[in-house]
Amino acid sequence: MRRTWLIFSQTVTVAVAVLFVLSTFKPQWIQSLTWRQGLPSPTVLSAPTARSASKTQPGGFADAARRAAPTVVSVITSNSGARHPHSRDPWFRYFFGDQESQPQSGVGSGVIVSPEGYVLTNNHVIDRMEDIEVMLVDGRKARAKVIGTDPDTDLAVLKVDLDRLPFIAFGNSDELQVGDAVLAIGNPFGVGQTVTSGIVSALGRNQLGINTFENFIQTDAAINPGNSGGALVDGVGNLIGINTAIYSRSGGNMGIGFAIPVSTARQVLDSLIQEGQVTRGWIGVEPRDLTPEIAETFNLPVRDGVLITGVLQNGPAAQGGLRPGDVVLKVGKTGVANTAQLLNAVAALKPGQAAPVEVLREGQVARLTVVPARRPKQPLRPQEDDED
Repeated sequence: MRRTWLIFSQTVTVAVAVLFVLSTFKPQWIQSLTWRQGLPSPTVLSAPTARSASKTQPGGFADAARRAAPTVVSVITSNSGARHPHSRDPWFRYFFGDQESQPQSGVGSGVIVSPEGYVLTNNHVIDRMEDIEVMLVDGRKARAKVIGTDPDTDLAVLKVDLDRLPFIAFGNSDELQVGDAVLAIGNPFGVGQTVTSGIVSALGRNQLGINTFENFIQTDAAINPGNSGGALVDGVGNLIGINTAIYSRSGGNMGIGFAIPVSTARQVLDSLIQEGQVTRGWIGVEPRDLTPEIAETFNLPVRDGVLITGVLQNGPAAQGGLRPGDVVLKVGKTGVANTAQLLNAVAALKPGQAAPVEVLREGQVARLTVVPARRPKQPLRPQEDDED
C-alpha cells in the first residue's frame, strides 16, 4: 500500500511540474486546450436554396434553356467531291491551276420548328453539300431533305422523318427591346450543344454586307463558328432569331453577334414550304441614301428618305409615276430612311397587288400607287436597261 501511494504521489508531482513548465514557457498551449474542450459546436443557419423552392435560381434561365435546348440540333454536312464553282473557268485555272475535287465537311446548328420535322438553319451551313444529317440532343440521327433555300436572307429549310420530335414556339421579334435578355443555343466548334446568355445590343442592323436583306438583331451572347443556324431565344425559351454571323478579328466571339429575326424567318419558312421559293416584290429603281450633304445641296426639307437616281424604263415604278429625283418617304405603311429599309419594304409587298408610295417631289409630298412585280433573281439595274 505504501509503495502504491509513493508511485501515485510521484506521478502527480511530475504532472504538476510539467503543467508548471508549460504554463510558464508555452501558455498558448494551455489556452488552446482549454478552448477546444470548453466551446460547444457553433450553430450555423443554412438558407433554403432557390432551386428547392422554385426550381430556378433568381435571375437564371434554366427553365428557358430546358425548354428550348431539345429543339436545337446539330447539322452535320459533307460533300465527297466538291469542286470550286469557278474551277472550269479558263482564267480561274490560269491563276489557280486545276482544282481537284476535295472532300468537304462541316458542322452547324438548326432549330426544329414543327412536329412534322421542319428545321430552320442557315443557307451557308448546307450550301453545296450533298449529305446532310441532323443529330438531336437525345442522340437520335436522321438524314435531312432540303425543302428550299433563300440565299438573300441566308436561310434554309430542312425536313427530317423522326417520331416524337420536340419543337420550339415562335416568339415576337417585333416586340424586342434593347436590353432584353436572350440565350444563344448551338453547337460551337463542334464541341456539343452550348447555351450562352446576353442581351439584345441593337435592333435593325443593316448595311453590313452579309445578306441582301438585312434586319439583324445584334446580341452580345457568345456566338462562335458552329452556332450558325442555331436558336436565339428570349427569357422564357421562345424563338426570336436564327443566329447567323459574328463580327470578329480572330474568328472567335468578340461580343458582337447577329441573328435573323423570327419574323423574317417565319415568312421564309412558309414560302419555301408552300411554294418552294420566296416571292418578293420589286419595282425597278436605283436608290441612294439621302445624306445631309445631298439634302443640303438640293435644298430638301427632309433628312430621312431615299433618293431615286434611276428608274427602270417600263418597270413597275415608272408605270406608277416614280421619277428620278424623287425622295421616297414611305412604302405602304412603312417609313423608309435608307436604302436597306426601302429594299426590305418593297420586298415585303405582294407582287401584283397595288401599294401606295409616298414621295417628296419638288418640295411637295406626292402619293403614288405602284403595282410591284415579282423580284427577279438578279434584278436589272436602270442603267443596264437604258443601255439595252
